[in-house]
Amino acid sequence: MQKFLTGRPTSEIAQELLGKKLTFKSADELMSAYIVEDEAYVGVKDQAAHAFQNRRTPKNEPLYHEAGTIYIYQMRTQLLLNLITQGENDPQGVLIRAVQPHDGLTDFRSNRPVQSIYELTSGPGKLMQAFGIPKALKGTLLNQGPLCLDLENPLTPTKIRKSGRVGVPNKGIWTNELLRYFVKGNPYVSKMRKRDADFKQFGWENNK
Repeated sequence: MQKFLTGRPTSEIAQELLGKKLTFKSADELMSAYIVEDEAYVGVKDQAAHAFQNRRTPKNEPLYHEAGTIYIYQMRTQLLLNLITQGENDPQGVLIRAVQPHDGLTDFRSNRPVQSIYELTSGPGKLMQAFGIPKALKGTLLNQGPLCLDLENPLTPTKIRKSGRVGVPNKGIWTNELLRYFVKGNPYVSKMRKRDADFKQFGWENNK
């Protein structure tokens, strides 16, 4: 895990996370989903990052911990999931913005009842609610508790698209930096237009 989450720019790691599987064990149920959209936050120089200009508080302390640390923060009523990259005291990470459910679909739907399955996990707050991931995991490590990142047998995107990050206004050049990455055509990607969605292969080369 440490090797995967270090040694390369966070922007590259964010792209390589697409198609990797997140798993969460709640009670006796195992839920999993493939990452289809994320955003890179590249540390103290990044005006949109919580660690901009070395800002360090009890709330964002996990940003400064080792790679693989889980950083969960609250925005209004929603919880958002970030995975820390790089080494200690280099506060960079990846915001997980959308996932494609795999195991435990009944539990996903129970946690977040919606009409369209594609609205189930098509946003950072939505996926946290659907998984049922608690804020108490903030500061813990991936793969040492109920939340794991499975690097084995990933799906491979046919094409990765880039854009500016969502909801990042008035941050100078960082407002439009191409640090949001998503699987082209995957219908679970946030703001994916129906006419652009691939409902057959879901944007994967090796769709199962």
